[in-house]
Amino acid sequence: MCAKRREQNPAINERMEFLMGQIGIWQIVIVAVVIVLLFGRGKISDLMGDVAKGINSFKKGLKEEDTEVAKTINQNADETVSTAKKKVKKS
Repeated sequence: MCAKRREQNPAINERMEFLMGQIGIWQIVIVAVVIVLLFGRGKISDLMGDVAKGINSFKKGLKEEDTEVAKTINQNADETVSTAKKKVKKS
């Protein structure tokens, strides 16, 4: 019965989409309060600290990888140059 009413009246569809599609500030506040009540401020701050440590170690890993790649490229370039010099001396 309700489905037929919704199909017949597009205004009901628009109203349902309007109500279901938007998140207001009060919904966000309520969710935040519930999360704080469930986990407590200490656990949330510990979690944020762990996330920050993870991000920092990820950035550090990327920097280390870049330096390792640069060292490998330089080493390969040096080997290529020394091989070319040996070939030139033999000729």
